[in-house]
Amino acid sequence: MIPRYSRPDMVAIWEPQTRFRIWFEIEAYACDALAKIGVIPEEAAKAIWEKAGNVSFDVARIDEIERVTKHDVIAFLTHLAEFIGPEARFVHQGMTSSDVLDTCLAVQLSRASDILIADVEALMAALKRRAFEHKMTPSIGRSHGIHAEPVTFGLKMAEAYAEFSRARERLVQAKKEIATCAISGAVGTFANIDPRIEAYVAEKLGLVPEPVSTQIIPRDRHAMFFATLGVIASSIERLAIEIRHLQRTEVLEAEEYFSEGQKGSSAMPHKRNPVLTENVTGLARLVRSMAMPAMENVALWHERDISHSSVERMIGPDATITLDFALARITNVIDKLLVYPANMQKNLDRLGGLVHSQRVLLALTQKGVSREDAYALVQRNAMPVWRGEGDFLSLLKADADVKKALTDAELEELFDLGYHLKNVDMIFNRVFGDSAKDKA
Repeated sequence: MIPRYSRPDMVAIWEPQTRFRIWFEIEAYACDALAKIGVIPEEAAKAIWEKAGNVSFDVARIDEIERVTKHDVIAFLTHLAEFIGPEARFVHQGMTSSDVLDTCLAVQLSRASDILIADVEALMAALKRRAFEHKMTPSIGRSHGIHAEPVTFGLKMAEAYAEFSRARERLVQAKKEIATCAISGAVGTFANIDPRIEAYVAEKLGLVPEPVSTQIIPRDRHAMFFATLGVIASSIERLAIEIRHLQRTEVLEAEEYFSEGQKGSSAMPHKRNPVLTENVTGLARLVRSMAMPAMENVALWHERDISHSSVERMIGPDATITLDFALARITNVIDKLLVYPANMQKNLDRLGGLVHSQRVLLALTQKGVSREDAYALVQRNAMPVWRGEGDFLSLLKADADVKKALTDAELEELFDLGYHLKNVDMIFNRVFGDSAKDKA
């Protein structure tokens, strides 16, 4: 991933030095376990840690060897032997390359999951703060992009909070599913390595043994993991698009923070564009695009092939690094978001009271008017307002057919904004639980 969309902690997980360090730990822990059951000398297992446990692997040297061997794990083992010496003959006993590669990937994806879970939690905290800040800030709800009925800006934030709480749950499950270890040897039969070795390495690395691994860990696990990242990216895009729409000049109910010295356009000095949310919208597309090849990796030949390998070398770093960056960016947007309640009220009033049309419809039906007739009565008074010809309440009061069913006082009561917000507390209690009551 390019530095522009990368953060150092996530990048570090995928750096060659980190990968080779994990490879070494897999091999060294396996040697410890082999020594415990008497397959190799205990002195050899100790020597492996002593001679290579604190070294910095020479990435250029490993690449040089790989240009000859055309095999990355063999290149690493050859370089490792340069540190260890004669005891290197005990390294990789009964193991196959996939034991190292797949277990390493499980460690990397688990560590990446921890960062992403923390990212989602930070976003949830920002959403919760803004939700309570604007819990009762009225704004217009829209369906099809058209004014519908009143909501609150706090409800918009609460809705996003609930969505990302589900994202967190999915990430926790995805981490659990991906965190498996395979040290089962060629074609996964344990013919040349004791299953106790796998259990020991798994425990040391914070993984669990893969129940049946053929020669590789089944790729349905990885498909689920990257699909989860794709769903979270879609949630980010949904939130970003809401902000982008609210920032449009004709709406301007909320706006990305515009810092001192920031420029919106090289040509038009007045511009303040939603560049951050547009950016994460694009990044979300990238993350989603990586879910499909992960799914296509599930169907491999027999006990293994390596058609999945090139895919995972790309999508492992790129998907996690991109999502990490996008989550941090959207969190910053929410944290600093400029909110304009006055503009929200202005937009609420823009259609001259039409947002209360359903209440009038229902009130008429409760007075004995058929639904079809009630709908026609309300609509015939609504359409002139839609065209900018008067206000809704005045037209209803002047309509003889409406007056037969509803008095002026009853009509006025139907235009109470508070009616639409009476269940906000209940919704917040559903979303935030006890913390909603604490802030009430």
